[in-house]
Amino acid sequence: MSLDDPTTPTSTLAELISRRALDRGDATYLLAAHDERTISYAELAEECEHWRTRFRDAGVEAGDRVGLGVRDPLAFATAFLGGMTSNLWMAPMDPTTESASPERFATHARRVAMSMYLADADSLGQVTLRPLDAASGRSGNEGSGGVVMASSGTTGTPKIVRLPTDQLLATAALVSAHHGLTPADRGFNPLPLFHINAEVVGLLATLSAGASLVLDDRFHRTNFWDVVDGHEVTWINAVPAIIARLTPLGDGERVAHSVRFVRSASAPLPTALATSFQTQTGLAIIETYGMTEAASQICANPLDGPRVGSVGRPVGVHLRVVSDTGAQSPAHGVGQVEITGPTVISEYDAPGYEDRFTTDGWLRTNDLGYLDEDGYLFLVGRSDDVINRGGEKIFPREIEEVLLANPDVEVAAVVGEADEVFGQVPIAYVQLSGVDASTAIESILPTVKELREALVVTFSRSRRPKTLRVIERLPVHATGKIQKGALGGEQVPILLSESVG
Repeated sequence: MSLDDPTTPTSTLAELISRRALDRGDATYLLAAHDERTISYAELAEECEHWRTRFRDAGVEAGDRVGLGVRDPLAFATAFLGGMTSNLWMAPMDPTTESASPERFATHARRVAMSMYLADADSLGQVTLRPLDAASGRSGNEGSGGVVMASSGTTGTPKIVRLPTDQLLATAALVSAHHGLTPADRGFNPLPLFHINAEVVGLLATLSAGASLVLDDRFHRTNFWDVVDGHEVTWINAVPAIIARLTPLGDGERVAHSVRFVRSASAPLPTALATSFQTQTGLAIIETYGMTEAASQICANPLDGPRVGSVGRPVGVHLRVVSDTGAQSPAHGVGQVEITGPTVISEYDAPGYEDRFTTDGWLRTNDLGYLDEDGYLFLVGRSDDVINRGGEKIFPREIEEVLLANPDVEVAAVVGEADEVFGQVPIAYVQLSGVDASTAIESILPTVKELREALVVTFSRSRRPKTLRVIERLPVHATGKIQKGALGGEQVPILLSESVG
């Protein structure tokens, strides 16, 4: 087994890091986006050894679960990788909301068998370990370690997922190979490291390729392209919310010539946005599809000729689309997307979700879509997003795409609302560019009229939204996924509500 072949996962993470330290010791692995700090592969190996010693001295044993709530991305990366090389189960969390709460960590990590907790920190030297009062003994050996994290839970309760290190490495090798990453590549990651995408697509795929990665603490729109250019970045790890913020280019902005592609994940990429971004920047967007349960990646478009509107073809997983009866759907037949394979979980970390798996071992993703004749997957929505209006199924994404085609619309979401006659009716929410609570309503009426007309022209009365609502900001997760479950509540004030008719 060759550690230099990016398509072949290594036997252990510690072995891969040791080999990189020998072969590429002086080469840079990580860089801070806004200061001069770097970590070479040799320094990474030293930091991981430092953490193994620190965990051992603190009494943390292989198989234990350790919370990780660290702000600084370089500090997070070394603690995260050091923990996994110690065969620990790392439970990354948003340090702005959870790092000071052992109770929330205990809930997050489910089986409370942890002995230590990683507190918030601004640098590696300031990371502190402290016992968890909630710890109630050990759960025994839980394999070779990895990550424990919650699924995004955009429409329901987040489910706890446990991903072993070998599964993470296998996915990272697939990501690296599919995107053609080499030691000459340098990625840019402004995504939160407490989500699976940044951990696997960012940290581990870069490690698998022997490449380098620029880490930012979050997405910064100001001077974005200057930072990318200054670090000679060759690819960007992004989400649709970031791509939307980068479109259009600002006055005097210049796209870095070193960038060869932008990878989009974590949420659907509107077709109009993809087309506009690619036209203005000249950069290819590689749209992908993944989920926590598959260690971040399921499908990806090819680098040469990505298919706009599609999330690409399966990469290292088996994928099928099935109808309500369980039969495999024909080409272009919409159905439930199911997956299986070595990078896909076979169970959740707690009982109660057995119905998510078929009797023959396929995971029901709850995503709806269809495959074309070439095997490209097109997603149309979530099964729990589908609106049933008097027996007629309406897919929110087809309405959202029409709304997002208007250049004044930054974000759009369509949800079902209870109706006495039809059971459910679609309601559209839009976030308009430059509009907030202080904006004069009269100034946005022309845009609202354009949106209503587009909906009336495109959809029959039974399929168009009953109401169009303008709100200041749609609620989103850290990766930009819209929290549709929060729409309609008092915490999302409505600036304007218009009947579509």
